[in-house]
Formats: sequence, structure tokens, C-alpha cells
Amino acid sequence: MIRVLLAEDQGMMRGALALLLGLEPDIEVVAQIGDGTEVVPAALEARPDVALLDIEMPGRGGLEAAADLRERLPACRVLILTTFGRPGYLRRAMDAGARGFLVKDGPVEDLADAIRRVLRGERVVDPALAAAALSAGPSPLTDREREILAIAGDGTTIADLAARLHLSESTVRNYLSSAIGKTGTRNRVEAAGVARHNGWL
Repeated sequence: MIRVLLAEDQGMMRGALALLLGLEPDIEVVAQIGDGTEVVPAALEARPDVALLDIEMPGRGGLEAAADLRERLPACRVLILTTFGRPGYLRRAMDAGARGFLVKDGPVEDLADAIRRVLRGERVVDPALAAAALSAGPSPLTDREREILAIAGDGTTIADLAARLHLSESTVRNYLSSAIGKTGTRNRVEAAGVARHNGWL
């Protein structure tokens, strides 16, 4: 049996996926969780072969959880399942050690097959998303620009940003200016919006 951990914040979706995967003769869902902070503790307890992670969860997102699992439980393969088929998310998922990336609107048979394939060591990526990621290219933002944009998009003041990140106000302004230029936008709110839309944040 393939032991699967299922991390999905929407209860109905999580229950439906667990039920459908449970109908497969060789798959057993050994843990179901709805909060990203619970992924690693649940995985260390249940010892799944494959962790099926949503990208956007409360507490800790699936991409961060994937990176944690790679470090704490390297034998567990990670498969990202998301509503948000954004090229930047795919690149970040692969960087975090995910072996697969699927969009939720596909048939459950494809998901079960993907679970089997990542366990065999294959990479499984939604074909349309793979093509979009290749044409979009990598994120132009540095890690620090991404970090600042993620916080700055909600209108936080420069002074608050600087204090929170332990940087000078002029340094924060420089990072924001660079991110705005790279995203081709007029201000930090627009820059954060473009970055989120592309999956860079």
C-alpha cells in the first residue's frame, strides 16, 4: 500500500479527496490535515510515502512545508495539488523539492497515477502548466525583493517595513523600487499584485 498524507485546508475537498483516493486498491490515506504547520509533525508520526500538499494553507503554505519535508523526512515524496496553476508556483515547488505539481481540476485517476509515479521517482507536472512555466521564464525578483513585496503589498509603511526586517528605510525603498521596475508596475501594491499573480510570492 502507498501511504499518503493529505494536506488541504478546505474540509469538504480534503474529505472528498481522501474518499476517492481510498477507493484505489493500492493507496491508503494515513493522515489528513488542514493547517500547514501540522504537515511535518503529522508526517513524522504517520511516515507517509507521499505527501499531497495544497499551496495555500493557513499557518504555513505547501511550498514551505515541502521544503521542510525535504529536510526532515527526505524519503517522503511531495506532490503539490493546487487551484492556482501559476508558472512561478511550479518553479518554486520544484526548488522546494516537490516531485510533482497538478492542478485540482483534473480527474482523480490522474491524481492516483501521479502518486504512483512520484513514488517511483518520476517527476509529474501538469503539461499546460509546464509549457506556461517555460515560456514565462524565472522570477526576476531576488529573495529579499520577494520578502519585502509580500509584506509591502498590504500598505505597510516604509518605517514599519524597515523595523520589521531590520533594514534602513532607504534600503527598503531601494528594494521596492527595484521590484517595481522589474514587474513593470507603478507602485508597490501593483508590484505585489503582479508578483502574486505570477506565483512569485
